[in-house]
Amino acid sequence: MKDGETGADPTEDGPDRASAIWIDALRAAALLAVDPWGLGGAALAAGHGPVRERWLTVARSLMPVDAPWRRVPIHAGDERLLGGLDLTATLAAGRPVGQAGLLAEADGGMLLLAMAERVPVATAARLSAALDSGECAVARDGPVAARPARFGVIALDEGDGDDPPPAGALLERLAFRLDLRDVPLSVADAFGGEAGAERAAVAAARGRLAAVTVDDAVLRALCGTAAALGVDSGRAAVLAVRAARVAAALEGRDGVADEDAALAARLVLAPRATRWPAPTDASPPEPAPEPPPPESGDDRPDADAADPPREPDAPLDEVVLDASRAAIPADLLSSLMLAAGVGGAAGTGRAGVLRAGRLRGRPAGTRPGMPRDGARLALADTLRAAAPWQPLRRREAAAARATADAPRRLSLRAGDLRVSRLQERTETTTIFAIDASGSSALHRLAEAKGAVELLLADCYVRRDRVAVVAFRGRGAEVLLPPTRSLVRARRSLAGLPGGGGTPLAAGVDAAAALADAVVRRGGSPVVVLLTDGRANVARDGAGGRTRAAEDAIDAARRLRAGGHAVLLLDTSPQPAAAAQALAAAMAASYVPLPRADADAIARPVRAMAGATRRGGAPGGR
Repeated sequence: MKDGETGADPTEDGPDRASAIWIDALRAAALLAVDPWGLGGAALAAGHGPVRERWLTVARSLMPVDAPWRRVPIHAGDERLLGGLDLTATLAAGRPVGQAGLLAEADGGMLLLAMAERVPVATAARLSAALDSGECAVARDGPVAARPARFGVIALDEGDGDDPPPAGALLERLAFRLDLRDVPLSVADAFGGEAGAERAAVAAARGRLAAVTVDDAVLRALCGTAAALGVDSGRAAVLAVRAARVAAALEGRDGVADEDAALAARLVLAPRATRWPAPTDASPPEPAPEPPPPESGDDRPDADAADPPREPDAPLDEVVLDASRAAIPADLLSSLMLAAGVGGAAGTGRAGVLRAGRLRGRPAGTRPGMPRDGARLALADTLRAAAPWQPLRRREAAAARATADAPRRLSLRAGDLRVSRLQERTETTTIFAIDASGSSALHRLAEAKGAVELLLADCYVRRDRVAVVAFRGRGAEVLLPPTRSLVRARRSLAGLPGGGGTPLAAGVDAAAALADAVVRRGGSPVVVLLTDGRANVARDGAGGRTRAAEDAIDAARRLRAGGHAVLLLDTSPQPAAAAQALAAAMAASYVPLPRADADAIARPVRAMAGATRRGGAPGGR
């Protein structure tokens, strides 16, 4: 189906928009069936239901009949993913016997990653490495081998708006990001699989793909569109070029046409946009040069035979950018501020940060060690580590006894022992450091009060805590120690006066000390600094902007050394250079909020807490 046949505009609401989303999803399925490994795969945001199953059925029907289709369990370990030692066969045969993992079994086909938003980071790393290299390397428990693993990944994102997205390293390698949550079943019923492509056309495109060429104009257009949309990753532009080549192969072309590039930009680049593209320059075009005087003689062309003047076609760059602009979600501005500012994870609804535990927690693999001080012996992994050495140890035992053979008993040594690694969730504490100085302090305090109350409602669900530090005059004080009590939060903020100098260094130091105390108690702090960054009181209480600014930068660097997650909310009327410099010194995520309200403050803080709970410290650390 050609672009525009349905007349649906993806920027509109209602059935037309849902139809456009569904048709684009079918096109993505067809492109993916032609070159699964080259395009990486697709992230499919949709709950379990008939719409998602309909898309998966279409995607599988377009694949070759003998192409493998494997599902990865959410907690699949390295043995199931990569392969390794077949413990049962090894113990029975008395020699190492290897087995293939899911990645090698999926070679030439597709891997379904269920509940991708909850997949461990280690699993996402294994998949990303295989997508990069096209092979699965196994070098553990004896066998050493590298098997081909050229497959595509369909990451099934079943989370709602509050759950974090799948791991960013994996998402970056998947060409398509499809969201079917707003597509009703009636729309999926109205368009069959032929809306994307027919099976015969997909099979023909596989043989034609290697001969499809891309000219420099298409490359410039796709790279320029990626830059205009704020897509910084070079891998996205590469995937867009591959998608354009596959689209041309599906249409039976030997080279990439404008419509192929536009489709690739809409499917690959638009979902990755981090900003609205700048409007096209509306300056009037330069006047066209006057035609040369007619030549005399018989060489003068016949006026009656001349073609009528044609309107110049729009540049390819604008065509591709317009196609991407039409596919950008309408709520981009509200969602991308969080994505660009705090790591792109809205993670409310999940309690705590995963950390290594000694005596309790969920299993997270094994490690060499002795089963003592409460550590649990991992029997299967211990046997797996010892199995490859059994023939050698039997020969050593036979030689020591000076006999022809030794008893066929399992020989274990200290180096074979494996104990379980555990992970437990820690409590998150959000520390508000509030600038209470200046004539506008009353407005900022009102915003902070509302934000703390909004966040406390989430804390009741997540078992998180909130603390408040205020700085004004000549120093800082902890108004509210870590607590979940809404009554105490209101009472502590109600009597806070505003005005006076800005002891920014003292405020940062107080927040850092409180964050260190939270870490010592086994918690995970998130520091939220609400300020305009303009310090005028030094650490010792003396005035002077120059010295106060130096002390503030020094305090920011000490906070950075603590490794805490930090978010700086700039409350200046316009984004202030002082606040940006302070955020850079403390490696903090920076969000300008010139007209902040309680909800505007609470949203990035929730996102910061979600990114921290996923195990990464935003801000480049």
